[in-house]
Amino acid sequence: MRKKHIILVILAIAILILGHQSIFILDETQQAIVTQFGRPVGGPRTQPGINFKTPFIHKVQFFDKRYLKWDGDPNQVPTLDKKFIHVDTYARWQITDPLQFFIRLRDERSGQSRLDDILDGETRNAVASHELLDLVRSTNREPEVYEDYLEELETLEDITVGREKIEALILERANARTTDLGIRVLDFRFKRMNYVDEVRRTVFDRMISERERIAQQFRSEGEGEARRIEGHKERDLAEIQSEAFREAEGIRGRADAEATSIYAAAYNRNNASRDLYSFLRSMEALEKSFDDKTSIILSTDSELLRYLKEMN
Repeated sequence: MRKKHIILVILAIAILILGHQSIFILDETQQAIVTQFGRPVGGPRTQPGINFKTPFIHKVQFFDKRYLKWDGDPNQVPTLDKKFIHVDTYARWQITDPLQFFIRLRDERSGQSRLDDILDGETRNAVASHELLDLVRSTNREPEVYEDYLEELETLEDITVGREKIEALILERANARTTDLGIRVLDFRFKRMNYVDEVRRTVFDRMISERERIAQQFRSEGEGEARRIEGHKERDLAEIQSEAFREAEGIRGRADAEATSIYAAAYNRNNASRDLYSFLRSMEALEKSFDDKTSIILSTDSELLRYLKEMN
């Protein structure tokens, strides 16, 4: 009885092992190829779920069904107008035919290596066949000019192709070379472009020189405007002072005229009083100076004679 239980346990274990070796499961992100002694058997397995194979004879090669990334190495490439630049690129690709991919490339590492050759080569060919302006711009847009003096600086040359068309051209040529590899390049883009170090320093120096020229122009215009404002200030100050002096002199003249008028009016009102006072003083002088025995000879312009005549 005990031997029977042992046999049953052994059979159960054998069945489990056989079942495990006969079944494999694909999830939504996977696709697979079944091989026998290194050669593919049957078609690719792309649908998620349970799949079957011959135990111990068949092996399963899994491949990713999702979009895969490719990141190129930065390369120094000359453009058509003989300008050396560093070009850094990236792409997205997918295994579309796992059977063909397995036959030609075996695994994803080999696929990445093959894409390095294809995309780097097509990138070099495209960059060397176009000028730098076509590589960095996509349209012939008109720049927005905010200052008149920047019109000459911001003038852009027209392009004939453009960056987006060059990227599409590289993508098209790369896919033409991957049709028999079971993969497809979904997207290709330039990540970064820059001058090589020697050219970059020259470009930076030219940019600094241009900006210094603009700054100097700003300073010159500012100094000219400051002098113009200073001249206007001096002129306005002189006009204000002149106008104030004229107004003060006018006020002073009107005040003097009014004072003179007041003095004259007061003098005219006191003429009669002054005549009476003079007459009385003259009479007092005559009374004190002469008696009944005194004789006096007066000239015709004497004040005493004038008063005596007025009394008669």
